[in-house]
Amino acid sequence: MEPLFIVGFVAIFIVVLVLGYISSLKRREAMAAMAAKLGLQFMHNKDRYMSQRYRFLDKLRRGSNRYAYNVLSGRYQGHEVLIFDYHYKTGSGKNTHHYYFSFFILQLPASFPELIICPEGIFSKIAQAVGYDDIDFESHEFSRKFCVRSPNKKFAYDVCNARTIEYLLSNTDLSIEIEETALAISFNSCLSPDRIEPNLNRLITARSLLPDYLFTGR
Repeated sequence: MEPLFIVGFVAIFIVVLVLGYISSLKRREAMAAMAAKLGLQFMHNKDRYMSQRYRFLDKLRRGSNRYAYNVLSGRYQGHEVLIFDYHYKTGSGKNTHHYYFSFFILQLPASFPELIICPEGIFSKIAQAVGYDDIDFESHEFSRKFCVRSPNKKFAYDVCNARTIEYLLSNTDLSIEIEETALAISFNSCLSPDRIEPNLNRLITARSLLPDYLFTGR
């Protein structure tokens, strides 16, 4: 029985690998098609430089073995954008965990302090408990649904203006990060290719909600 068990295990392992490869190939092809539709360039190879280039962004400096792949890049509606799948891992051996998610970045024409806006949850509550202060707003609903952190409260209030708060309350799944010249949104899993365009448009909308005076210095 033992040899049959080993053969069966190996066979299942091979099937899983093949199915995984086929799935990743189909995703690559769909992402390439989406890049062509949006007028963006596409690169499927692993990009380990991305995490270094944007190491100031919180989510891109977690774990080890960090790399971007299925990268879409170029100009979209007048803005330089990047969209990519991203991987990192934590732990080792049997305790290794792999994380995969989608990330969107828009280049800003000015540099800003760190600002993180994310849905309120257990991890944000833990962060607050260990000293990461959550900035409160007049909108109690917004303060209840979102965790906002920044070393510059004025900047946080400038960004989280009435229009932004209204938009985020109707898009409560969005996680936004601004730092230096990057405006980013991210998700906790790799989005299906057909969700790339609508979320890229949400990134553009988030950019449009930033007050003009932040860029003119007034």
